[in-house]
Amino acid sequence: MNGRDLIACAQTGTGKTAAFGIPIAVSLLENRHGTALVLAPTRELAQQIDGFWKSLTQLSGGLHSACIIGGMSFSAQARMLSKKPPLVIATPGRLLDHLNQRTVNLSQTSILVLDEADRMLDMGFAPQLTRILKYLPQKRQTLLFAATWDTAVDGLSRKYLHMPERVAAGTISQAATAVVQKVLPTAGNKKNETLLDVINERRGSILIFARTKSRTDRLARYLNSYGLEAGRIHGGRTQGQRNSTLAAFKNGEMRILVATDIAARGIDVFNISHVINYDLPRMAEDYIHRIGRTGRAGLSGEALSLLTPEDRSQWNDISKLLKKTGSSIPVTCSLERGV
Repeated sequence: MNGRDLIACAQTGTGKTAAFGIPIAVSLLENRHGTALVLAPTRELAQQIDGFWKSLTQLSGGLHSACIIGGMSFSAQARMLSKKPPLVIATPGRLLDHLNQRTVNLSQTSILVLDEADRMLDMGFAPQLTRILKYLPQKRQTLLFAATWDTAVDGLSRKYLHMPERVAAGTISQAATAVVQKVLPTAGNKKNETLLDVINERRGSILIFARTKSRTDRLARYLNSYGLEAGRIHGGRTQGQRNSTLAAFKNGEMRILVATDIAARGIDVFNISHVINYDLPRMAEDYIHRIGRTGRAGLSGEALSLLTPEDRSQWNDISKLLKKTGSSIPVTCSLERGV
């Protein structure tokens, strides 16, 4: 890195974590007095970044990190922060808690990374970002990473970045090209049966997206009742439950994971074969992030959306976005043809 601010846009699964993690490690090795802060929208993404950092720096003495997220012990995090780690990886809410309690000092931060900045804005973190950045020095390098670009992200960059360089890998907001997209028409009262048939026709790991916490719970119970090992992740579960479920899914102990959009970004499971949209996302851009959980790191994948007559308006918005970005248009399939 040459010290300039940076805006980087790329499809999911293209190695954005390495794109900022490796240069930060080099910078901190060259300047042992420097520190860096990475802000992420979700706990899982923050933990993933922390895991990458620990693997990257395991042979580099002194480059330890502190992962500051909700759902974990505040006092244990305060003890980690008291050791003045060169890198702090945090979600905005918990970091503000520590700033309010004066258990963290950001006045010497030389590098700031806003990872998945578009998602942070979608989740309503703009006020928290404004408060956090008041604690950082004006003279710093700021790196902004996003998978989609809109007026809100553009406004954020104008507010906090100074004459940034811009890098784009592929077309901004474009669906991952390694993912075969399909849509399967069904009726609202037959979605569960259709989902069961779809799962039974497929091999490999499956990530299913549902719209609400309660529906995620109900779907996981329904699948379990048919002898399918299905876990669930949503914001209502404890961090320990989320961690253990995700670990079982990653390790292949559990074939099916049902999740809300909390898993749509940052969950880097290498070998997800299929993504199923049981419910369509409320925002068209989230469709891009959901299906990007498969077809990562050069592998191919399949994304299948269950479409009821009530979903037509949302599906039209998704189709318009796909056409606008030059993405592949999903093909309509039947259960017999959709394997």
